[in-house]
Amino acid sequence: MTFVRLIPVFLSALLLGAHFFRAGLTYLAALIVLIPVVLLVKRAWGARLTQFVLFLGGIEWIRTLLVFVAARREMEQPWTRLAVILGTVALFTIWSGLLFSLSGALRKRYGLDKDEVDRAEDLEFQDESEPPRSI
Repeated sequence: MTFVRLIPVFLSALLLGAHFFRAGLTYLAALIVLIPVVLLVKRAWGARLTQFVLFLGGIEWIRTLLVFVAARREMEQPWTRLAVILGTVALFTIWSGLLFSLSGALRKRYGLDKDEVDRAEDLEFQDESEPPRSI
């Protein structure tokens, strides 16, 4: 069932890879498409790396949206449909990155809840006479 939850992550990586490939950045496209392979390692760092790349990918889609809309407006061509499509792709990519925080099953699989438990234990066992430690 975890594979089904990760389908948006794979689709987002494929879309980003196609975007970079079309821009002529073949090595970056290959790297982006291979990022989800890191998820085979059931570690928090793999999920966080994938999450980080997807957030950067969402920012790239927003940047692309702004550049294309500006070009279309300059040529006095319609740009609304382009903005809706690229905006949707940007939101989908960012949402794919958020899945690791939203899905309890993915948090458990990659050990992302352990960080929160460790922080809570640190705060719980602090001596009340000590000033609070920042995390």
